[in-house]
Amino acid sequence: MVQEGYDKYKGGAFKVPELFRWHVVVTGHKLIEDLRKASPDELSFNEASAEFLAVDFTLGPAIHQNTYHVPIVKNQLTRNISTLLPEVKDELQVAFNDLIPPTDEWIKVPALNTVMQIICRVSNRVFVGLPKCRDLDYRALNIEFTVGVMKGAFVINMFPKLLRPLAARLLTNVPTNISRGVKHLEPIIRERFRLMEEYGTDYDGKPNDMLSWFMDEAKGEERSVRALVLRILTLNFASIHTTSMSFTHALYHLAANPEYLAPLREDVTRAIKQEGWTRDALQKMLKVDSFLRESHRHHGIGSLTMTRKALKDFTFSDGTFIPKGAFVSAAEAPTHFDEANYENSEVFDPWRFVSNDGNNIEGVKNQMVSTSTDYVTFGHGRFACPGRFFAANELKAMMAHLVLTYDIKMENEGVIPEPVWYSIKVQPNPTAEVMFRRRQS
Repeated sequence: MVQEGYDKYKGGAFKVPELFRWHVVVTGHKLIEDLRKASPDELSFNEASAEFLAVDFTLGPAIHQNTYHVPIVKNQLTRNISTLLPEVKDELQVAFNDLIPPTDEWIKVPALNTVMQIICRVSNRVFVGLPKCRDLDYRALNIEFTVGVMKGAFVINMFPKLLRPLAARLLTNVPTNISRGVKHLEPIIRERFRLMEEYGTDYDGKPNDMLSWFMDEAKGEERSVRALVLRILTLNFASIHTTSMSFTHALYHLAANPEYLAPLREDVTRAIKQEGWTRDALQKMLKVDSFLRESHRHHGIGSLTMTRKALKDFTFSDGTFIPKGAFVSAAEAPTHFDEANYENSEVFDPWRFVSNDGNNIEGVKNQMVSTSTDYVTFGHGRFACPGRFFAANELKAMMAHLVLTYDIKMENEGVIPEPVWYSIKVQPNPTAEVMFRRRQS
């Protein structure tokens, strides 16, 4: 329906039906720019996300009402990427070796599930550090919590608002998962509070991780163990879900087209030779960046993005009127497959964003993390994904390690497994397997 609306009303707006409301979709550079510029007291990203994810029931009212974690992700995490990269590299190397042991014989690996486990370990190396990031039950908890939030929100939103609290109590296991998280993290949190009390907030040996940053910034009730645990679980949800989807889509493209391995290996080898395993090296992996950006363009997160809820009546520059309470989004997939934006848009071109000599065609504009009105996977504007800089570096480091370590292919050679759509969201095929062996050349 979104594609049909885009074809009929490109440059304008249309609406599609949802279970309990209409959803307005805007298209074209001008209206997407209007959406980007709209103030949060007019068109709210936070309120739209809270309703879409049923946050009050799946993550809790505090996550909805107090978003102190967002600037920490946007600022402190991004500033610390270079410092944290050695730990990221170490964890992804150990995780890959544990989950996909390099052997000379081809082995089949369940792609999405394995990628989720690797990303859970790597992300939690940054969130809570060793040894907890390698704890089997802790990892299982975070993956279950991530999947549970998405499924819970989907189910809860199928009920009328009056029945949603009851549906949440009967059909979700969020409280149980939070209690399970407390068992894992309470000893760590209490010990860190003890050290802060005894030796000051900057005590010697203080871990440089997300949990420490949350403990530094949390105020009042947010300093309780349960509240801090919920923040870490919420961060895992945001990190594991989207990053796993992105990497698995890219993995399927690479496994179906193993001829891309050689150019990617050359790109990675050259960058590491010049800069070592550093953030500067990741920034010089232009073909890796292009490959991942093109995979994002091809799949992204679904048919819609930049979703907002109108907190007051709003009028777009073309006169389109959005009444208070309505939801409005930008068309994602149709924008990314518009021939006016991308030549041969249906074709997966891994080097679309680099020139023949390996240099970015238009510099920063075509980097994976850059947003625009024709590339909206991360959103666009001040409410674009705040963790995209860390996520992009994590994805590039994983891809670099993979191409240097393994040969890969699909068992059914050349065939990309069909993605699965849930309403407006798309995910890579959850059951497909990819074949791995130790790199032979």
